[in-house]
Parts: sequence; structure tokens; C-alpha cells
Amino acid sequence: MSTITIDILPGIARLKKKGAPLVALETAVLSFGLPFPTNVEVFEAMEAGVREGGAVPAAIAIADGRVRVGLPDEFLDLLATRGRSSTSRPRRAKAPRHPGFSVEKAARRDIGRTLANRSAGATTVSATLALARCAGIDVAATGGIGGVHVTGDGPPDVSADLTTLADTSVLLVSSGVKSVCDAVATGEILETLSVPVVGFRTDRFPHFYGGPSALLIPRIETPEEAASLFTHHRQVGSSSAVLVGNPVPPEHQLDPRRLDRLTHEGMKLAAHRGVHGPALTPFLLDHFARKTRGKTLHANRELLVNNARLAGRIARALARR
Repeated sequence: MSTITIDILPGIARLKKKGAPLVALETAVLSFGLPFPTNVEVFEAMEAGVREGGAVPAAIAIADGRVRVGLPDEFLDLLATRGRSSTSRPRRAKAPRHPGFSVEKAARRDIGRTLANRSAGATTVSATLALARCAGIDVAATGGIGGVHVTGDGPPDVSADLTTLADTSVLLVSSGVKSVCDAVATGEILETLSVPVVGFRTDRFPHFYGGPSALLIPRIETPEEAASLFTHHRQVGSSSAVLVGNPVPPEHQLDPRRLDRLTHEGMKLAAHRGVHGPALTPFLLDHFARKTRGKTLHANRELLVNNARLAGRIARALARR
């Protein structure tokens, strides 16, 4: 059986060969999670955060039938502007225009199809974890995972991030679960799936930019503790991920009660407009940004960069072991 082709950017490949710690970064946040040009600024800040933590950032995407680990500036520009209907000019690189180029949002289930079609895919959490594992990268960072979504009167919506965490041995740093999800219900499913969840200097499962939820979780204080936990978790043959919940910095936390109201208001609006599936979360995040006059965008930036920095510190600690 043939294996997928994984292209690692030469500079990153050389560092990896020398034993440098890597941190995988999803690219759906660049193509679909934030508006242009904020997405570019935040992604650059995340890469810088990983470096500040002592590791090497490794963005993951799919293109031309290959998995790409570490992306040249031209391709990052295309991801930043082609994932949405944007005519804004890229600011990162002197990239040629590609009128026919488009980017798909690729979750884990979409990897095979995206590779077979030789199309471009910006990876979500589930795809990033799966491909990071294939590439031999042990640590990843994101904003918040998907979970048990608040659906109102609609059918249940449970993110593939949870089942991927259950069978993919990567340490993931996130600010818990996205604010459009039920944090307690998500935590209960993670427990059922035997996914270890710990809080970095918190004993409550983070709820994205809403701060801590009501769900109690074990607490760790240092990156070294996270690295030790992950090492021992693997040594006993566990195949699941380890989820490190890193709360949004307190000064950027938003009122969880207001976010709850905005979530239910946004769900009703989405149902009225027929928005569902992969388009729902971006729709709700845009709704939050408009209603809070950009406060959620600012909080999102801070937690993404904070998570990337912590992931870099944990990857460095893991490499030392």
C-alpha cells in the first residue's frame, strides 16, 4: 500500500532532523476563522509565539495531492485570501495572482478526498492532528476545539475534533472548547473517550473567550508537567491525545452570560438564513464580532497567540526529555 506524500519545508526539515521541537498549526483559522487582513497578522503572531516558546512553527495544509508541513509565504497568502470571497491584496509576499485558486475547509474526513482531487485544503483541528501525527510532530496549538455544539431545536452536532482526540497521539494546547459549544457536555464526552484533559494553571475547563466553565479538571503548573504527562501517557500504550486547556488571559475574558445570549441569538439568525454545517461556526463568530464591536476578535487573537507560545514551551520541554 502506498503512503501519502508529506512535503516538509526544507528549512523546517533540517531543523527537525537536528532534533528541534516543532508545533503544528492549523490553517483553517487563516482561511476561514478570521477576516482579512486580521487573519494574516494573527497567524504571524502565532508563529512568533511558537518561536518565543522555543520551538519551530509548522503550519499544515494540503495542496496538489500532497500534505504540506511548513508553508512558503506565497501559499500562505493564497490561503489567507482565497478561503473567503476576498479581493484584498495579500500583504505578506510578492505573490502572483491566481484567479482560479480556491481553498476548501478540510476536516479529518476530507483529507483523502482533498488529496485525491489535488485541491487546496486549509486544515481544521481534526485534520491538523491527524496529519501532524503522520509527520511525526507531537505538539499542536489552536484556539478552541469543536465539541458538543449548541443547536437549539436542531439535530445534535458533535465535532469530529472529539473522536480525533480519542485516537490521535498528539498533545494539543487550546483554550478549551469554542464558545458556540457546551463546555460541560464536551468535557463529559472527552472523559468517556478517555482523553486526558488538564488545565494550565486552572482547575476548570476553559470556555474559549468566556473564561473558565463549571467543569472541574486536573491542574498543572508548568510546561514540564505537561511534557511528563504526555510522555507517561504514551508509555502505557495510550493512543489518545492529551488536551491542555489554556485559559484566555483574564484581562481579555468576555462576559460568559453575554456570550451565551449572543450564541442563542446567532443560532436563531443562522436557522432563519439557512446557515448550517461547516458554515455555521464562521457565521456565529462573525455575529459575535459585530455585536461586541470587535472585542471577540481581539480576545481570539490573544488566546491564539497565548496558546501558540505555551505549545512552543511544552514542545521544548518534551524535546529535552
